Amino acid sequence: MTDTTTAATATAERPHVVRHARGKRPQFYETPGLDAAMSMIMVLANELCVVRDRLDSAERAAAAKGIDLAGGIETLDLDQDALEEREARRQEFLQRLFYHQLKDADEAAQAHTEAAYNATIHDIAQP
Repeated sequence: MTDTTTAATATAERPHVVRHARGKRPQFYETPGLDAAMSMIMVLANELCVVRDRLDSAERAAAAKGIDLAGGIETLDLDQDALEEREARRQEFLQRLFYHQLKDADEAAQAHTEAAYNATIHDIAQP
């Protein structure tokens, strides 16, 4: 077994733990939501750069071996396992893309506990 396979297996066996930085995020723009939009744009730009570099590497490696990679890609027929792998990668990417929105939603959900609800009702009911 290779080191990459071992690392991938070890990663797959670990439970997923949501980790967020604590505290208020710095805000660079006055317009509400613009910081989150810029964060999403930067995630997309990073992903695009990585994909372009990997595609360039694959095309160069294939060309060095005399393989028509572009033609192979156009005629490729994916099986169910490949489609499921792509979907898992896509979901992980979307988690990174919408990180701030998901974090805000998680924080809002934690703030709205039953105890907080009952405390609010109690405070409202006081004369």
